[in-house]
Amino acid sequence: MTTALPCRRTLLTLFAGAGAGLLVGSPVLAQPRRALVEVSEGPFYPAASWRTRFGTDWDFDLTRVARTRTPSGEPPRDEPAMGEPLGLDGVVVDTQGRPVDGCDVEIWQCDARAAYHHPRVSLEPGRWDPGFAGFGMLRTAADGRYRFRTIRPVPYPGRTPHIHLKLRHPNFGELTTQLFVDGDPGNAGDFLWRRIAERDRPGVAMVLDRAPTGSGLAWTSRHALVVPA
Repeated sequence: MTTALPCRRTLLTLFAGAGAGLLVGSPVLAQPRRALVEVSEGPFYPAASWRTRFGTDWDFDLTRVARTRTPSGEPPRDEPAMGEPLGLDGVVVDTQGRPVDGCDVEIWQCDARAAYHHPRVSLEPGRWDPGFAGFGMLRTAADGRYRFRTIRPVPYPGRTPHIHLKLRHPNFGELTTQLFVDGDPGNAGDFLWRRIAERDRPGVAMVLDRAPTGSGLAWTSRHALVVPA
């Protein structure tokens, strides 16, 4: 495995407290597991060439935005994202339970107003949330840990709540999937969820728990991301 960049490792260490219960050495992660099922990227993946036009604030925290300008041309605002804050964390492991360090992890999703931040979407004032980044990325530390701060996904027209996910590493290449909310009533009617085999659904179903009081979050989810060995 390659070694994680020191700056990323430092970033993730700062947020290690709430996720300390999910350790790579736990018996659960030591068992062979099924790799994440591949799911469509969808039409709203924001390419790097578009993202870099608006600054470089595309880190692990999607709920705060610091940019030189916004995609709609409005002045940047220092205000938190709308919606219910979600702490999504866990480890990236291979099917043998080994942590994957130096793995690039990207997530993107629509905001609380069900608008994707993408060049194909017209972002008129009032129909999107300028306080939500829409896209975040990080690189896993030596123990495979990742941690994002985002919002609980909301339904998008024709879709159940979901978060898009892309992982890259020299060991397995690129893997694209989507994370769903475990038990959400909209899943049964979602065309992509229905295509996923029963045996593969646990790997992409986030279990959401109420966050501790004073954490600044509404929800937490500790979810292992399993990649091919």
